[in-house]
Amino acid sequence: MGKGKKPATYEDIEALPVGWVGELLGDELVASPRPAMPHARVAWALSVLLGPVSDLGQQDPGGGWWILHEPELHLGRDVLVPDLAGWRRDRMPVPPFMDEPYSTVAPDWLCEVLSPATEAVDRKRKLPLYHREGVSHVWLIEPSVRSLEIYRRQERDWLLVAGYSGDGEIIAEPFDALPLTLGSLWWPRAGATRAQIPSP
Repeated sequence: MGKGKKPATYEDIEALPVGWVGELLGDELVASPRPAMPHARVAWALSVLLGPVSDLGQQDPGGGWWILHEPELHLGRDVLVPDLAGWRRDRMPVPPFMDEPYSTVAPDWLCEVLSPATEAVDRKRKLPLYHREGVSHVWLIEPSVRSLEIYRRQERDWLLVAGYSGDGEIIAEPFDALPLTLGSLWWPRAGATRAQIPSP
């Protein structure tokens, strides 16, 4: 933030035009338009694929995770809106934010879907904040190249533990018990027939 510049506040987020998402990073307002369709597709499809390990799923009798789409996180002075976030139910049996518009409890896992407009912010500014708050895993998904990067928190920085691309089946931390078909995240390629489209 420039010298003498007034720190941004939540009122600056509320003043954004309809359809814009605002975040506060280091007292600076970072605003971005609503995601493009490939971005929205990935976020929706991933939430469906993770259904079996969510509180609605049958794979874990207790429902291993609370998973939310675009939750607003108030972490210290920062306000962040990841594409998806999950809290382990064994750590948080009852979410303390059920009746609140935002969470002050950092998630255990989150996912950012990258776009040309947001990639630098997601990688360079938000990843250090997630590390500071103790998030254990971060996924970065880039629809334009059909890739997934998985980061695990280490004491001082993030460790890239896996990188995937394409359409195959993967096992991905921290959801090791749930095989995921990567191709289910992407829009069908031009000219693909229905039989060639992966199903979740």
